[in-house]
Amino acid sequence: MELVYPPVILACKTLFRVLDLKLDIKGAERIPATGGAVLACTHVSYLDFIFCGLAGLPAKRRTRFMAKHQIFANRVAGPLMRGMRHIPVDRAAGQGSYREAVTALTAGEVVGVFPEATISQSFTVKSIKTGAVRMAAEAGVPIIPVTVWGSQRLWTKGHPKNLTQRHVPILIRVGEPFQPSPQDDPEVTTADLRARMSALLDAAQRDYPETPEPGAFWLPAHLGGSAPAPEPAH
Repeated sequence: MELVYPPVILACKTLFRVLDLKLDIKGAERIPATGGAVLACTHVSYLDFIFCGLAGLPAKRRTRFMAKHQIFANRVAGPLMRGMRHIPVDRAAGQGSYREAVTALTAGEVVGVFPEATISQSFTVKSIKTGAVRMAAEAGVPIIPVTVWGSQRLWTKGHPKNLTQRHVPILIRVGEPFQPSPQDDPEVTTADLRARMSALLDAAQRDYPETPEPGAFWLPAHLGGSAPAPEPAH
């Protein structure tokens, strides 16, 4: 029995209702009702793990997110993160968190990953790391791209948070699962994953129901916003 995750979900849903956030989730049926899966999420906001996790709820799945270990050291957030069985990531010793994630996947958990490793301030998909496809291949589970768009208006890197903003549309899109194998070249499979994530994000940006003002901070430069240009891929 889980004592922490259900009340946290309830608290988030209550807050969303109070703020009248316009949540629009499509593709949630692609998340399997049983068995392990990797959710590979785009990253434009500090709140993305909450919205990405909502995509699993129709299938009654609670996502275990990989998150930087500093959050687990926080007096308030730490006990909640541990209670929800999220996975701490210490970049100086990443192999331990990788093994913990593979173990969780093999045990049938849904594990959420942000392959960009940090928020994209350009609001496009940065270059991504191979860990997501490698753990999916090793555990023998599908990897599912997910994007969230609109959350950056509430709280993103380099801008003050505005968690009392009301009526903001938040689009959550779940892409088609695919199954990496241990025989696949992880660099090639990762490039495929990034292309899928980018296509999903582009579609969400096109579907967004509000027309932003020219130069809006939360819009990428190629769509007329004032967000910085994408960093060169490494």
